[in-house]
Amino acid sequence: MSAVWTETEVTTEAPQADAPAAKQPQIEREINKLEKRLCHQVGKAIMDFNLIEDGDRVMVCVSGGKDSFGMLDILLKLQARAPIKFELIAVNLDQKQPGFPAHILPEYLAKLGVQFHIETQDTYSIVKKVIPEGKTMCSLCSRLRRGILYRVADELKITKIALGHHRDDMLQTFFLNMFFAGKLKGMPPKLVSDDGGHIVIRPLANVAEKDLIRWADHRQFPIIPCSLCGSQENLQRKQIGNMMRDWEKQYPGRTETMFTALQNVVPSHLMDTTRHNFKDIKTTGVPDADGDKGFDDEAFPVASLPSLQVVSIRS
Repeated sequence: MSAVWTETEVTTEAPQADAPAAKQPQIEREINKLEKRLCHQVGKAIMDFNLIEDGDRVMVCVSGGKDSFGMLDILLKLQARAPIKFELIAVNLDQKQPGFPAHILPEYLAKLGVQFHIETQDTYSIVKKVIPEGKTMCSLCSRLRRGILYRVADELKITKIALGHHRDDMLQTFFLNMFFAGKLKGMPPKLVSDDGGHIVIRPLANVAEKDLIRWADHRQFPIIPCSLCGSQENLQRKQIGNMMRDWEKQYPGRTETMFTALQNVVPSHLMDTTRHNFKDIKTTGVPDADGDKGFDDEAFPVASLPSLQVVSIRS
């Protein structure tokens, strides 16, 4: 593992933005730790999944939200010290939403000194024309946006398309597929696009949303809200997000455990016959620590809250 990509991970809480001046040295230390944590987590994802390679031209999709701003910010920091050479091209799709401040991103990106491209396409009118009032617009909007960005990637000779999905997004997608689609399927850190012509990467795969919120507050990114779909409160993804936040409040650390589970899949202990050959299972006579205990219930650590006694009840 290259120390150039990653630094020692830290787990301290991020600073409060309006803390008293007397605490300024402590605040600066906490900001430094937060930055190191973000760089470590993004660098680890890059190495673990080979997200960025020497000579890559990476399209960093910047929507104007905290996640994509944070992704671009951290990638620029890593680019400066990376053991390989690669280009970053920030790309924004101006969908002509009413009131969209079209000047903000070009001004910010120019000041940052990063290569950028603004693609202007009126997908807003198409979505409003096709989708009935009150219905979810995200699906159609996403399909239109995806097709346009693939075309732009070809025009700019892009080798990787970087999206700003973070750890919480990936877990939410897993639960959405399980609850509503009947699939154990998540949001991978790297994949081939649905048109077969592009590599899509998610450098923020290891990053918690709460850290991106704190980093955006510290860096004072010029956040642009999505006026097209941001007011749609009854989306299934929002419901899953609320469920996960409730779990985390009741059982701190559960989110981390669930995310770790995505990286520890045991096909022999699920029920997908295309992933494991159940029909031809034979005894081996060789003990296997991962073998099924058969008659025993699986033992799990019991999560508890301070000052509360948790009683484990066998069903």
